[in-house]
Amino acid sequence: MMNKKPAGLLLFSGLFFFHCVSDGDAVKSVRFCPIQKAWAGNSVNAVIFRRNSVVTHDSIQYTAFYDDKGNVILAKRILPAGQWKIRRTRYHGNIRDAHNSISIMTDGAGYLHMAWNHHNSPLQYCRSLSPGSLNLSDPLAMTGELEDKVTYPEFYRLPDGNLVFLYRDGASGRGNLVLNYYDRFSRTWCQRQKNLISGEEERSAYWQAAVDVRGHIHLSWVWRETWDVASNHDLCYARSSDGGITWNKSTGESCSLPITVMSAEYAWRIPQNHELINQTSMCTDRDGHPVIATYWREGDSEVPQYHIVFHDGRTWRMSEVSHRKTPFSLSGGGTKRIPMSRPQVVATDPGACLIFRDAERNNRISAAVCGDLGNPEWHIHDLTDTSVGQWEPTYDTVLWDREQVLHLFVQCVSQQDAEGVDARRPEMAGILECGGEGRGRRDKR
Repeated sequence: MMNKKPAGLLLFSGLFFFHCVSDGDAVKSVRFCPIQKAWAGNSVNAVIFRRNSVVTHDSIQYTAFYDDKGNVILAKRILPAGQWKIRRTRYHGNIRDAHNSISIMTDGAGYLHMAWNHHNSPLQYCRSLSPGSLNLSDPLAMTGELEDKVTYPEFYRLPDGNLVFLYRDGASGRGNLVLNYYDRFSRTWCQRQKNLISGEEERSAYWQAAVDVRGHIHLSWVWRETWDVASNHDLCYARSSDGGITWNKSTGESCSLPITVMSAEYAWRIPQNHELINQTSMCTDRDGHPVIATYWREGDSEVPQYHIVFHDGRTWRMSEVSHRKTPFSLSGGGTKRIPMSRPQVVATDPGACLIFRDAERNNRISAAVCGDLGNPEWHIHDLTDTSVGQWEPTYDTVLWDREQVLHLFVQCVSQQDAEGVDARRPEMAGILECGGEGRGRRDKR
């Protein structure tokens, strides 16, 4: 059982440092490292599908965000405690649409890749001119195919330093999942899947993905029948062991491509109109078993709860994480103002840690910790003592995989329904360093 031992909040030159020591917890202590103030009128800088908001290559950590003029800002520092070097790039985004987030990743050679400003719009992609540089190239094509209607661009780095790039081609309710592959030696992209998951012009797959230590790509998703978020249903799964060329179910059975609503593996059945959220997060444990975080409400309740759906090596299992008391309904289109954030999950083997924000906890950053998913017992504590508004969690996936150190991108932001924008002044963006002691390298990423 987790015994929380909070030691209070201390202020040091504009940084806050919050001790939260817990037995079996990934989060031992927390410190906020500010960068600069940034646009906060909606959640475009703080949406969960920013894959990634912050990344590390060797000892250099990078992050990106929009300022209040819509300029793309890049920043880097030398870990563990170097000063941030900040650069305002020549690139801009439509910051009034919270879909248009910035996604970054470094390849194995140290080049920084960036995609930004996408919502059913042409691809905007570039990379650094040299390893370690904040100077960016002119806009680049990847393959030149299916690059006119891009949404939700996400980079994933493989253990060999090559990259995978996922995005939706087409609009909500009738989009397909595209997978591009980058070779760091030739510095070229190829399109390995033009239509990995097909909506068959009737629905879309809203996905989350993870790469395990062996380089296997794990993908899970919900189906959405229409533009209305209330039509989300079911949780599906597939994995690839060859960089996205071929795909299998958890049983090892081959998937016929493209995967459709009839051929998909269903990890957990969830009906429409059950407040099932889309585009959350997943990870894998040390054995490469998938762990998926999301929320929905059970049929006998009006209150959505956080859930973990995971594979134990034999079968799919589910654990209810939270005990919330406040009902709400998901319906309509566009980015929603929701009283709870979509959850982020990391595996702590044999347990898991779920990071979230909930109005029931005054919109602070919170962590739910389970020491053993095989016998789940969840304990929740808060990592901050102040509200982060409509923030959603994103973290440095490379640093976590390498050292089991959790660095979260944090900014207090607003969000109104249907792409509404608040008059909130710019708020400080920065990195929340959690569990800085580290727990040893897991791989050589």
